[in-house]
Amino acid sequence: MKNFIPALVTSVALVSFSTIAIANDTLSNSHGFYIGGNYGYLKLDGDDDFEQDDDHDIKQGVIGYRINQYLALEGSYIDFGRYGNGVTSAKTDGYTAAIKGTIPLTDRVELFAKAGQLWYSTDYSVASYSDSTDDTGVFAGAGVGFKVTENFLLNAQYTWYDVDLDAKSATDSTSTNTNTDFNQASVGAEYRF
Repeated sequence: MKNFIPALVTSVALVSFSTIAIANDTLSNSHGFYIGGNYGYLKLDGDDDFEQDDDHDIKQGVIGYRINQYLALEGSYIDFGRYGNGVTSAKTDGYTAAIKGTIPLTDRVELFAKAGQLWYSTDYSVASYSDSTDDTGVFAGAGVGFKVTENFLLNAQYTWYDVDLDAKSATDSTSTNTNTDFNQASVGAEYRF
């Protein structure tokens, strides 16, 4: 019995210090910078000649700052790739700024949603005429993240972008402004500092 009480006190003290250390480690990783990247597919949805049925690759680089475990500010560069058909084609890329909300489901799984602004540039070609245009749009997305370690995550997400493709006619100076949705399904990775 004399050896049992010191062993019990020592065990309780070790568990308490371990719990405090884990809590401090979790709290220290609840905010700060992160970087990441996404790779996936782009589907266009609109009433224009740029729409096509095939999915195309999309690449995105991400940088963000987690204010706390629930809220982050995020920016990215995104390459939507080239799309269209033999007569009309376009290539779009741009930058985003977003607010991202996260809900931890377990220690390893979290859901997130984000919404923000897209600034984009489109180089397009209609028959033998080509030009470029700059514009802005809004976007929203949601996904799920899986913590491989406390700092490294894998994710899957879907994002919708509301864009306008403004193509000028080769025969006159009028432009055709079409409302087109970009739909992105992608997988990615994130590293939290």
